Amino acid sequence: MKCSSPIFAALLFATLGMSALHAAEYKSVGAQPAVLYNAPSDKGRKIFVAPRGMPVEVVLTQGGWSKVRDAAGDLFWIETTALAVKRNVIVTAANIKLHATAEEAAAVLAMADKGVLLELLAPAASGWVKLKHRDGPTGFAKVTEVWGE
Repeated sequence: MKCSSPIFAALLFATLGMSALHAAEYKSVGAQPAVLYNAPSDKGRKIFVAPRGMPVEVVLTQGGWSKVRDAAGDLFWIETTALAVKRNVIVTAANIKLHATAEEAAAVLAMADKGVLLELLAPAASGWVKLKHRDGPTGFAKVTEVWGE
């Protein structure tokens, strides 16, 4: 079906444009591991137990439940109360360097392997994020080397 109505085209453009402007919302699983379901109900099928601190992208919130995407791109439902405001990211590169400043030439303070959770201290700026390892080291890494920002 083809529609050449300028009003329809404007509405379609506005709708698509609005979704493109929506910034991703990331949160982390709270202090306790949480069950991820296939539906927004505790009667749904239990798919996975998410470890505490696991970062997720919130896609939709409805009636006390949040539909979330994990780093692999899989979608699940989780009770909204199981999510924390504190943000973590997961290392996606083989071995990242935490630099003293947001520059490639800056001193390397620590390294982190793929799959390690790091606390997000500051949002991305100029392609870098400020992160903290649970054992203490704080530094800057390239935003392309982590997921959950």
